[in-house]
Amino acid sequence: MAHNRKKKIGLIGGGQIGGNLALLAVQKQLGDVVLYDIPAAEGLVKGKALDINQLSAVDGYDCRVTGTTDWKDVAGADVIIITAGVPRKPGMSREDLLEVNLKIMKDVAANIKQHAPNAFVINVANPLDAMVFALQKIAELPKNMVVGMAGVLDTSRFKCFVAEALGCSIRDVEALVLGGHGDDMVPLVRHSTVGGVPLTELLPKEKLDAIIKRTREGGAELVGLYKTGSAYFGPASSAIAMAESFLFDRKRVLPSAAQLNGEYGINGYFFGVPVQIGAGGVEKIITVSLNDAEKAEMTKSFESVKKTVDSVKL
Repeated sequence: MAHNRKKKIGLIGGGQIGGNLALLAVQKQLGDVVLYDIPAAEGLVKGKALDINQLSAVDGYDCRVTGTTDWKDVAGADVIIITAGVPRKPGMSREDLLEVNLKIMKDVAANIKQHAPNAFVINVANPLDAMVFALQKIAELPKNMVVGMAGVLDTSRFKCFVAEALGCSIRDVEALVLGGHGDDMVPLVRHSTVGGVPLTELLPKEKLDAIIKRTREGGAELVGLYKTGSAYFGPASSAIAMAESFLFDRKRVLPSAAQLNGEYGINGYFFGVPVQIGAGGVEKIITVSLNDAEKAEMTKSFESVKKTVDSVKL
């Protein structure tokens, strides 16, 4: 019988998202997990690993978590998810994190290049679109093997608010939020449905506008409530959905920040669009037909992303 080795998942950053990623990866039996952080956080990652390994006994999970401060332990990972960086504080925009998080990303990217050049890499660190751009450049990853996680999370927030407004099952809400992971993101209301019925037929415009606004400010709303950091359950779950589609070759269509080469009139930048993720990483970029109003929103969102990315000094 052929022996299928367990997959290896490298999680870079042992904070709130990192810990939840480790837990979800074990619960979904995605593979063995290596939770990496800087030496100052050694106790934190070793503690989380020990804690989750003990939880495994309760439900019988066979995947193990290792906490480490040594990149050698990440070597050969099949998937790497990056959450390293500082979170937002109330009143901060994602762009305010650029300088400090870029320093961290440069180090992370250089280490990925050295230790895990064949991994499928998912970035969660903000400002999302600029960080994934820097990551790809420095680590020299093939464009199909690197994505930014934002669209899945933004879409999940949108779906959550729609289900709440309609009092319907969240399972029946299909939606798409594209564009940059910032205040100009583009929820495509015209392409959203509930049980196959267009959303525009179910909710009045002012209600939809309020949902769009809340979705755009979804991250800030949580930063304001937590006061000490940003969202972590939702982002972890969203990144895991992307990793799972890669590891199990599910070929799911998920909105992700992928490198565009002419699609949507964008060249060389990472931007949130629907992509098919399978064993080959980003296997397909799906082009949605947009009307003039939607095109204008996408352009505005791209201008914001471009401005941040163009200020990145590599």
